[in-house]
Amino acid sequence: MAVSTVYPSRAFIDGEQVDAASGETFDSLAPGTGEVLAKVSACGPEDIDRAVRSARAAFEQGSWREMAPADRKKVLLGYADLVEANAAEIARLDAVDAGKPIADCEDFDLPDVVTNIRWYAEAIDKVFGKISPTGPDAVGLINREPVGVVGAVLPWNFPASMVGWKLAPSLAAGNSVIIKPPELAPLSTIRMAELASEAGIPDGVFNVIPGLGEVAGRISGI
Repeated sequence: MAVSTVYPSRAFIDGEQVDAASGETFDSLAPGTGEVLAKVSACGPEDIDRAVRSARAAFEQGSWREMAPADRKKVLLGYADLVEANAAEIARLDAVDAGKPIADCEDFDLPDVVTNIRWYAEAIDKVFGKISPTGPDAVGLINREPVGVVGAVLPWNFPASMVGWKLAPSLAAGNSVIIKPPELAPLSTIRMAELASEAGIPDGVFNVIPGLGEVAGRISGI
């Protein structure tokens, strides 16, 4: 069932795979066997601050939020295609890391991820602002804007699916995102961040800070 003897294990910040600033790691275990799959970066406050700075800078620079809707849609659809092309690998990462039945990962979780990303990508140029009905002496405008930097802390039971559920709508709206994957199953989230960069999502727009819940789960300063 193992995809490779080398698993994605480093934090992903500002478009790069990086070690935790402290150099600390934690073991990602295969629940079925107790095998140590990888020594994963154990991110702490310094790493969280770095991810927030990267995400905020990317947002303010506008490389993603100011991208033309048609272009942002194209990139996000390309990301969905990459996830689909690598679905077998990601499914097996979840199976070995979270202890899920491989059939569930392949037949339900990953198709759900791809569908979510595509659905929100298609919404980018279809959900937009409008003029609200008012009297003849006023104009009411509804303008949809991204909120900035979104922090998401994921549970362990649907690792890849949760990435799709949290990431896709946030990116479609033009936000930057920081994800803290579950410490019990962080590998697929890290891999999906690598694919996002490959798809053309700008550096800093999607960051992953693995670590222990009581430390890396405290995403602050957003």
